[in-house]
Amino acid sequence: MVSTKEPITIAAITGAHGVAGEVRLKLLGEGLDALRQHRAFNDGTLTLRKIRSDNKGGAIASFAEVQGRAAAEKLRGTAITVARDELPPLAEGEYYHRDLIGLAVVTDTGAAIGRIIAVENFGASDVLEIERDPAPDKGMKTFMVPMTAAAVIEWDETRLVISQDFADE
Repeated sequence: MVSTKEPITIAAITGAHGVAGEVRLKLLGEGLDALRQHRAFNDGTLTLRKIRSDNKGGAIASFAEVQGRAAAEKLRGTAITVARDELPPLAEGEYYHRDLIGLAVVTDTGAAIGRIIAVENFGASDVLEIERDPAPDKGMKTFMVPMTAAAVIEWDETRLVISQDFADE
């Protein structure tokens, strides 16, 4: 079962903006509107005062606990998280990337393949990076599978089943 208290990263601080303590954010997931739905982040250590678009796909935010540029610069690289149970419920077939990472991967023929180590998106759909276990002596130690109905047959909290056609080297 997936923990509902496990933090989910929804943005990251990329640096300071101006001298008043504002920070630049790289937005992850659903973007600015999703971030605006929350007031407290990182287990309550950051309280959002205001947020706006930077008109470049990111955001500029002000947190009550951050005073001045020096304090904002110290937060560079900080992940902005919320508890998983603060996120909207998922519809059938939806998932959070974090829920897939670490899942065991087997084929529809029952062969154990490895585990998911990353979820990428290059524009068309999510792509799963799977690490082979055991790693082969020669050849690719990881491979990628699209998160499509043809490739991924099913998944739950413990494993993901892919078509054997996508597991063959």
